[in-house]
Amino acid sequence: MKPEAAALPRKSETAEKGKFGSVMPKTPANGFTLIARVKPGCAPTIRGYAASIEKAVQENPQILAPLRLHYLRWVLFDNDTRFMYIGIFDTDFDKYVDDAVMLFKQSGITTVFEQLEGFPADWRENPAAFAKFAREHQAPSFMEYAEYPGTTGVEVVKAVKVKQALSDMLDQMQ
Repeated sequence: MKPEAAALPRKSETAEKGKFGSVMPKTPANGFTLIARVKPGCAPTIRGYAASIEKAVQENPQILAPLRLHYLRWVLFDNDTRFMYIGIFDTDFDKYVDDAVMLFKQSGITTVFEQLEGFPADWRENPAAFAKFAREHQAPSFMEYAEYPGTTGVEVVKAVKVKQALSDMLDQMQ
């Protein structure tokens, strides 16, 4: 395996159809960035969501596992009037949307996107509306780099566990 960089977007002759529209192409840092306006007065609620996610992960470290995330970042900017979501994950976009809706329904955690202007109120019953909102607010990247392209988050965690086990074993041999 070797690092990979890609200048984007790549033009495609045929746009493959997915469940929620055309399939977003796999890229070295697979995922998406969304930028949207915050509903007036909702920035403190968004910050509260961050604390609730932190608590949920502390209580159940696997709670976000269905999303197959590598990284997730939330940013409030322009005097807390705009929100940026950056998610890097292993699945395709359609599966990510389905998994996110399922996760929020099962966990009782609501999505931070509810605090954004134009987010559909029926997102739980209408994942296609969730996907449409994400597509309409996506800020596509024009360059991506991956140190370990094609390696899943699960594989990274396994490799770290093997490394730790080998280190522990070598320590025992001394």
